[in-house]
Amino acid sequence: MGPSTDRMLNRVKSVYLFIRNQGTVTTKELVEEFDMTQRTMQRDLNILTYNNLVKSPRRGQWTVTEKKVKVS
Repeated sequence: MGPSTDRMLNRVKSVYLFIRNQGTVTTKELVEEFDMTQRTMQRDLNILTYNNLVKSPRRGQWTVTEKKVKVS
């Protein structure tokens, strides 16, 4: 994998861990915390949703799923 892919994977992992530690967060909180555009954050959340790692119980809010994850 290239350096940009590694950077993206690290960013997505950081987003997941932040949501897991905080419980439920809004998209706006994530954008502010990670200092990225709304579009980039939505792309990362789409990756996490596709892999069944996060869900949106209400529009604009995110929480982790019950899926077991080993974080290394």
